[in-house]
Amino acid sequence: MRKFLWSAGVIMALSASIAHGKECNGVAFPDKAEVGGVALSLNGVGLHTATMLKIKAYVAALYVAKTSSDAKAILDANAPYVVILQVLRNVDASDIVKEWDEGFQKNAKEQMPALKDRMTKLNGWMADMKAGQKMTYTFKPGAGLVVDINGTVKGTIEGDDFARAFLSTLLGAGASDQDLKAALLGGPCS
Repeated sequence: MRKFLWSAGVIMALSASIAHGKECNGVAFPDKAEVGGVALSLNGVGLHTATMLKIKAYVAALYVAKTSSDAKAILDANAPYVVILQVLRNVDASDIVKEWDEGFQKNAKEQMPALKDRMTKLNGWMADMKAGQKMTYTFKPGAGLVVDINGTVKGTIEGDDFARAFLSTLLGAGASDQDLKAALLGGPCS
């Protein structure tokens, strides 16, 4: 019940007025969010394109406790964050799993033995998504990464190490979409 209320609070905070937020590819996000009583600010919003054909896959938003254009500073902060991915086209769960697996391999390869079971849990929670649906990942240090798939809380993945590795798939040196990374770090939506 506590997990549900925590996620519901994040979702309600994100449903607040978008008048002063940011928009990318027609998807708008508010300036602020809250996790466990900690105010978060919108660090950046960006468009992820897939394949060589540059198919628009999703718009991502990153909320952090202290905004920064420095990926390392955000990754090293061990502070609450929220990542929202709003899909722009129908996508199969297998494609989402493949992208997460590749992202973890590129950005947390040395940690994979310790992360393997938790990766299996994350992958098991992925579902086929339709255009307009959202995946929300909320991290609270010491509690873990809450995974919400289109308004349904799937559960929490334990470990600050996992949450950092997860965020590194978007902000790490090996992030597959460097334009998205730049946008999440405060650059323009491209």
